Amino acid sequence: MRTIAIAAGGDSSEFEVSVKSANEVSKVLSSRYIIYIILIRGTNWYWEDQKGRYHNIDKNDFSLVTDEYRIRFDAVFIAIHGTPGENGLLQGYFDMMGIPYTSCGAFCSTLTFNKQACKLFLKEYKIPMTDAILIRRSDKTDIKNIIKQIGLPCFVKPNNSGSSFGVTKVKKKEKLLSAIETAFKESNEVMIEAFMDGREVACGVVKTRNKAIVLPVTEIISKNEFFDYEAKYTPGKSDEVTPADMPAVVTDEIQRLSSLVYDLLGCKGIVRVDFIVIGQQPYFLEINTVPGMTEESLVPKQAAAAGIALEDIYSMVVEDLF
Repeated sequence: MRTIAIAAGGDSSEFEVSVKSANEVSKVLSSRYIIYIILIRGTNWYWEDQKGRYHNIDKNDFSLVTDEYRIRFDAVFIAIHGTPGENGLLQGYFDMMGIPYTSCGAFCSTLTFNKQACKLFLKEYKIPMTDAILIRRSDKTDIKNIIKQIGLPCFVKPNNSGSSFGVTKVKKKEKLLSAIETAFKESNEVMIEAFMDGREVACGVVKTRNKAIVLPVTEIISKNEFFDYEAKYTPGKSDEVTPADMPAVVTDEIQRLSSLVYDLLGCKGIVRVDFIVIGQQPYFLEINTVPGMTEESLVPKQAAAAGIALEDIYSMVVEDLF
């Protein structure tokens, strides 16, 4: 039986969600593999045993050191949302260690984590999307010019962030500066995106060397102003309809674009692609290369709607590493 590490935690605001995801993945995979959840926070990398004792990871080779033995892992299932598990840092480390892992590679992870860079990359391939501009801390914030280019309402987002933290929908000029400051708390770069008045949808995609699965589309109907962190993780704050109640032609186009985006970016493993649908046209919003795996998360719900066991999906991406 292979020994698999699930990397969990991380240094972003989504630490708790990541730990929840890791616990769910562990439950699903423990019948097929020997599983250790490795918590990563800053320079503390450790496994907590059943007695609550911490055992450190030797970062020289990513082995687990206990009093009795040293464990070497066959592969790593990355369940860290945000840094360092979704932005390429951990991927680069595992590449150097020669340890296979389930998520996108280092370059793809870095590119997709940078929302504006990802959009500019996909724009070259004529993927439909709305306008956006990037501002850095060192830039002089010209509110008048931003509104001239992007208009109101608009979305202000941390550019390098895997979560909905720091995202604000801005309707009034006076609120723009404080929204930018909020986003800067999560990232050194801020993306300001033109508002799209449409339906928000998401589509999971899983591909291996032998198989490709494009999951059913979910429509997200938030009871908040938009699908923010609270709406994402608080039961009752959003309705998630899977499969989405949309014409077949629209669903097909969302799934086609999701699969195409996956291939253009060179993704690996399980990803989720988000769109806004206006009329019958989906517009690319963003891609999550380490999507949530909790019971409330979209990909597990999409798998259930497709009649595919999570055990099959997760073990499919693990087995693809060997």
